Amino acid sequence: MPFASEQLKTLILSWLPLALGLAFTTYPALSQSTPSEESVQLRGVPLGQVVVQDQFWSPRVETNRRRSLEHQYQQCVDTGRIANFEVAAGLKDGQFQGRFYNDSDVYKWIEGASYSLTTHPDRELEKKLHEVIAKIAAAQEESGYLNTFFQLVDPSAKWTSLGRLHELYCAGHLIEAAVAHHEATGKRSLLDVAIRFADHIDSIFGAGKRDGTGGHEEIELALIKLFRVTGEEKYLRLAGFFLDQRGQSPSFFQREYERLKVRPSKPFSFKGEILNSRIITEQRFMQDSKFDTRYTQDHLPVREQSTVEGHAVRAMYLFSGMADVAYETGDTGLLAALRHLHHNVTQRRMYVTGGIGPSKNNEGFTGDYDLPNDTAYQETCASVGMIFWNYRMLNMTGDGRYADVMERALYNGMLAGISLSGDRFFYINPLYSSGKEDARVSRGRFSLRRQAWFDTACCPTNLARLFPSLGKYIYSRSEDNLWVNLYIGSRLTTEVAGQTVLLEQQSRYPWDGRMMFRVKGRSQRRFSLNLRIPGWARTWAIRVNEATVSPPMLKGYARLQRAWKDGDTVELTLPMPVERVVAHPLVVQNRGKVVLRRGPLVYCLEQRDHEVDLDEIVLPLSTRLETHFEPGLLGGVSVISGSARTRGQSQGQDQLYRPLSDETPKEIRIKAIPYYAWANRQQGKMTVWVDSSP
Repeated sequence: MPFASEQLKTLILSWLPLALGLAFTTYPALSQSTPSEESVQLRGVPLGQVVVQDQFWSPRVETNRRRSLEHQYQQCVDTGRIANFEVAAGLKDGQFQGRFYNDSDVYKWIEGASYSLTTHPDRELEKKLHEVIAKIAAAQEESGYLNTFFQLVDPSAKWTSLGRLHELYCAGHLIEAAVAHHEATGKRSLLDVAIRFADHIDSIFGAGKRDGTGGHEEIELALIKLFRVTGEEKYLRLAGFFLDQRGQSPSFFQREYERLKVRPSKPFSFKGEILNSRIITEQRFMQDSKFDTRYTQDHLPVREQSTVEGHAVRAMYLFSGMADVAYETGDTGLLAALRHLHHNVTQRRMYVTGGIGPSKNNEGFTGDYDLPNDTAYQETCASVGMIFWNYRMLNMTGDGRYADVMERALYNGMLAGISLSGDRFFYINPLYSSGKEDARVSRGRFSLRRQAWFDTACCPTNLARLFPSLGKYIYSRSEDNLWVNLYIGSRLTTEVAGQTVLLEQQSRYPWDGRMMFRVKGRSQRRFSLNLRIPGWARTWAIRVNEATVSPPMLKGYARLQRAWKDGDTVELTLPMPVERVVAHPLVVQNRGKVVLRRGPLVYCLEQRDHEVDLDEIVLPLSTRLETHFEPGLLGGVSVISGSARTRGQSQGQDQLYRPLSDETPKEIRIKAIPYYAWANRQQGKMTVWVDSSP
């Protein structure tokens, strides 16, 4: 009975780690909430109400402001991204440079620069913004249309290749940039451009107008932002329309492709090839002579989707848009689908780092438990997208499990994508590196060396807008509640329960699990301060004004309800022992291996810290692991150290086979660093998963 035997084997493998006291990567702890608990809808805290003052994050935000934004601005100049707007406006002679989605990188730079101005006024940066925005406004057509690729390459092809040529995607990033700039400066210079373009799109698409939706999602969540800042419900309706266009039978993209076979766009250069809209659509959607739109999450109507498919970044942007529409409309069908999709991602298709997307072939998902380490794609943008989506799910439900995933992606998957210097980037983020790479990819997006820029530069510009907007993810509000989602030193001034509340948070997180909060203000009205207890925390303790308390739990948050007085203090302690984490047995690549995790951080081994080859290291379960802080290493990090052994050495190293009795393991010391910091010293071998033994 081979089938029964295999079932028994899998069952034993499933229970063995628990028996040994190891932690599964299934995350977060589902026991923190029950299905019967009602959702509590939260509201975001405006970015201007939060000042980040954190030992870990403040230097990174400052590096982004001083180095990353300037570096990326110069790259946009040097690669012709900004010049494209000048040419489209008739301000200079020339032709379109780069790829058809390059406008979006300029818009994301504007968004990041605007967020930076919200908390760090900077005249030089504001001057650059003004100049770039003026060029964008000058390039806009009288109708409101704005896309330099179509304006300069093939004006007659507008809105004819939505499946592949990113028209609506670029429009979405323009809208996001415009909203950020308006909220940061109060100016309407870019907002008016975005409104004119959104109105133009609304005049073309919608019920009773043209069918259509974007192959790369983004417009949906952007329209919700525009709805929130303008109050115009047509933008909310249009976002819902674009969502509902997905999963039709036959697919809109297939119908569009049939039209493109008759009238493709003019030829253009893309990744070294001369293509047109028909060919590039065929390359992506034709699979084994069948038209397959899973790549763009178009395989089913959005409310019927339950497994994540296709391109990982597109999926995250789609789910973020779905969450925004559900938040505004109360659409229970969208929320139910999002819950199923979230479970599928986090329990079947997410890396231990919170990153997603194992395959470079579609930059996205394959099947359940397919999580290879050396070929992990785990695009930086996808981790940023996980942060976007989980933040929205958190605010829609008040459920701390979403904050857990957001934190995991923030400290590991996303943060690994940028160098400590702020001007070198990873597009992909493997969990194992041999330290060597094919010369053909040494400078491309698949490189194992951090790069200054990419032809497809979505990852650097996504990071540039995430760092300065970090403050908005730390806290949320409801009518008479304040929610602490992330433990990042900061000062908050906001309205709760009809009063102005000032809250100061201090910590050395993620190195230390002791957080201090101080309430300031004259009012003594009652409100609840809700502190997230992370899914990784095994124990925790809270003291209010030096007295230990045992508050009730609500969906992963400890609720402290009282009439707060000026000077009240709260201390939260989250012990941070080193944990060995194992994968589900069906993740075959990681059987017999462990990951070291401490608090929110996933750790890795780098070759430069070890005399023996990393592939020869075996970490016994009996080894006692220790941590200590090294202020001079990688900007200051806590490292994990302990004893391990080699697989074994013998005199017959050149023999293809040799007796096990000839093996003589050697005891060694290991040194693990946070995964986000790898490849900041030199290129070399790296591994997240380490072989383990009893």
